[in-house]
Order: sequence, then structure tokens, then C-alpha cells
Amino acid sequence: MDSVLDIAKKIQTMEIRGAGTIARAAAGALKDYSQQLDEKSVKKFNTKISNAANILVATRPTAVSLPNAIRMVMGYTGDTVDEARTDLIRRADQFIESSKEATERIGAIGSRRIRDGDTIMTHCNSQAAISVIAQAHKAGKNINVIATESRPRRQGLLTIAQLNELGINTSLIVDSAVRYYMKDVDIVVVGADAVTANGSVINKIGTSQLAMAAHESRTNVIVAAETYKFSPRTLMGEMVEIEERDVSEVMDSEKLSGMLHVSVRNPAFDVTPSDYIDVICTEVGAISPEMSYIIIRDILGWDLQDMLDNEI
Repeated sequence: MDSVLDIAKKIQTMEIRGAGTIARAAAGALKDYSQQLDEKSVKKFNTKISNAANILVATRPTAVSLPNAIRMVMGYTGDTVDEARTDLIRRADQFIESSKEATERIGAIGSRRIRDGDTIMTHCNSQAAISVIAQAHKAGKNINVIATESRPRRQGLLTIAQLNELGINTSLIVDSAVRYYMKDVDIVVVGADAVTANGSVINKIGTSQLAMAAHESRTNVIVAAETYKFSPRTLMGEMVEIEERDVSEVMDSEKLSGMLHVSVRNPAFDVTPSDYIDVICTEVGAISPEMSYIIIRDILGWDLQDMLDNEI
């Protein structure tokens, strides 16, 4: 269990970050844990795997990719421990590989919407969004990128480092400069931590104001999101929980303790309405936000009756 707890801690503290990376890490943790178990009873094996899965799911409440990945791995079957372990390992490997392929596929699909000479604005550090940008650059398109700093964790610094390695001309701006620079932007490309049944997107805090500024200036917004980031629970109208992180990410706790009339709020994500999104690029194709239900039903295999009968 130590290996599971270690991965859970790294996810919770954002040492492991990014919805796709989190999902793959969780699937890998269950795989590794299953190989460490020396149970003879399949019932005890299943119980311990289930407990480990619950620990992992609880680490980041907003990242829907996490419970979706766990659900895919936990669909294993077997009458014996060896059979159950073998099937779990197969499903974990399958998810990890398909997740990596999905990012590449999204890049290929999304990059077609980038034109030669475009200036692209992006936010936070999304591997799917970077794949779109990278493949447009690889195709020989002359592009420039404006990347936000993405406070308080400053994930934008990771993004500019990756784009720099790819040889893509990039400008870093503070988050509050988004509207000022939108006049120079041809298209916005962002990732997603979750997509709801009605096509709204939950992503790094600041995404909604970026999308609003783009909508105001009639600039198209592309969301790059793997299908496992779509949220089945929203079929029943349940809201995706918005994680609030420690105030120390924003302000020194000792300084804050001396301010009796001040509090600090630190939501990690916000919700961008589907009206501000032009297209969602997934590994199975580019869809309008209104088609998000189809992804949940046909690709993830959930429908309203599933939501009544099961829990994720």
C-alpha cells in the first residue's frame, strides 16, 4: 500500500499534475499494487484493490480523468487471484497506452484548425493543448504562442519551457493581461480537467475569463480533451466539485495569520460555459460542446440508467 499512498500524495500535492498524467499515474499505481499483493483469496484481493482505488480517487476531486481511469481499470474480472491480477494489469496497460495515443490523435485533429501565421493563446499546462500546437508547428505552420503565467502555481512556466524546446516562438504574460492581448490572438487553445454533459468545461482557474475575452472579440476557442475527461455524473445534473487548495499557494500563512480581517480563497478551477467554446477536440473527432452527451454515452458507455444503478 505504500506505493499507492506515495502516488496519492504526489497527486494531491501536485508533484504529479495534469489530468492525463494523473490518470495514468493512478492506473499504474493500481497495477503495481496488484503485483505486490500476496493474497490467496480473490475476495481479499478485490477488497484491497478497491480500498487502494478509493484512496486514489479521493486525491483530486475535480479531475474527472481520475475516477474514469480507475473505473476502467477496476472493470477487471477473474475467479482466481492470478486471473484477476492478470486482467487488471491488462486493463491498466491498455488505459495508459490509449491515453498516450489519445493525446497524439487530438494534436493531429486540432492542428488542422490552426492556420499558417496564427497567434495562439493558451492557459496553464495542458499536454493535449500543447500537442495541438506542436503538431501545427511540425506541419510547417508559422505560429506564435501567447502563454499565461497561470497563477498561483505558475504552470505556464512549464508550458513555455516545452514550447521553447520545440522551437516555437512564445510570449509569457500575466493572467490579468489576457484581455489586453486578445486583440493580437487568432485562436485560443486550452485543455480541460473535466467536460460536463452539457458541454461546459472545467479547467484551470482563469480559463473562463480567457474564454469570455475571446468570445467578446469573436476569437474561436478550441478545447483539447481526451474522452476520459468527460463527466458521467453530470448526466444527472450533479456539479463537478471545484477543488479549493491551500492558502499558502497564494500568500504566506504566517503573514496571513496576523491579518484578523482577511481571508484567502484559492479555487484551482473554474467553469467555462459551452456558449464560449467553439469546438472540443477529442481523440475520436472534433465535436460541438452540445455533443458531449454522445461521448459519455457512446464512448464511455454511460447512460441515465447507469447513473441510477451505479456509482463511479
